[in-house]
Amino acid sequence: MAEDIKKEKAVDMPEENKKVVADAEKTAPVKKEPIKVKADDKEPVKTEAKSEAKSPFNKKDFSKEQTTGVFSSEQPRYNRTKGKKSDFKKDRGRGQHREDSEFDKTLVGIRRVSKAVKGGSTRRFSATVVVGDKKGRVGIGIGKASEVPMAIEKATAEAKKDLKTINMINGTIPHNTIGKFRASKILMFSAKPGTGIIAGGSARAVLELAGLTDIVTKLHGSSNKINVVKATLVALTGIKSKEQIAEKRGKSVDEI
Repeated sequence: MAEDIKKEKAVDMPEENKKVVADAEKTAPVKKEPIKVKADDKEPVKTEAKSEAKSPFNKKDFSKEQTTGVFSSEQPRYNRTKGKKSDFKKDRGRGQHREDSEFDKTLVGIRRVSKAVKGGSTRRFSATVVVGDKKGRVGIGIGKASEVPMAIEKATAEAKKDLKTINMINGTIPHNTIGKFRASKILMFSAKPGTGIIAGGSARAVLELAGLTDIVTKLHGSSNKINVVKATLVALTGIKSKEQIAEKRGKSVDEI
C-alpha cells in the first residue's frame, strides 16, 4: 500500500520536482538499524597485545653480570659504578683534627657580651679556653662570636698559636713563685709527691693541662676567671730551671 501511494504521488509531481526528490534521496544518509544480538551469540573480543618498544636500557639486552654493577640498588648511593667503594666518607673532614689530638682543651667560662653600635647593640658570646698537652706546654685563648660553638673554636685556635713551655720537675715546680695579672694575684708552692693539685677551678685547668700533679696555690685579689687564668700562666712562665739561672749568673750548675 505504501509503495502504491508513493507511485501515485510520483505520478502527480511535475518532472522538475521529481529530479529534486531523486537527488535528495541519493544524498540523504542511510539509517542502519542496530542488530540485536543474543547473550548466547556473543563472542569474546580479542585484544591485540601492544608491542613493547625496545629501549637501550631494556633488561633483556643486559646479562646479570652487567646489571649488578650498574642498576643494582645494593650499591651505595654515592657510588653506582662497579668496583671498590669510593672514599666519600673519608673526605668528610673527620681526619682533619688528628694532628691536634695530642692537645686537650678545657672550657673555663662563657660570657655574654654586648657592643653599642649606631643601630642599637650587638650581642655576642665570649669563650675562654685552655689548651695543653700535659707535658709542659699550655696556652690560653679568648674568642668572640655570635654563637657559642664558633666562639669556642676561635678561642681554641688562638690558644694553640700561643703555647708556653713550663719548667717542672717530677710533677711539681722547682721553686715557689708568684703570678700577678691586674687585680688577681696567685701564690704557688712546690709540694711532695701525693699532694695533688690544690687550686681553684680556673687555676686548676691551667695546672692540669700543663702536666703538674703536685702543687699548692693561694689566690688573692680578684677572682675573675680570665684574670686568674692569665695570672696562673704568668706565674708558670716565670719559673726558671737551674741551668737557666746558672747561665744568667755565668756560673756552672754545681757552683749554685
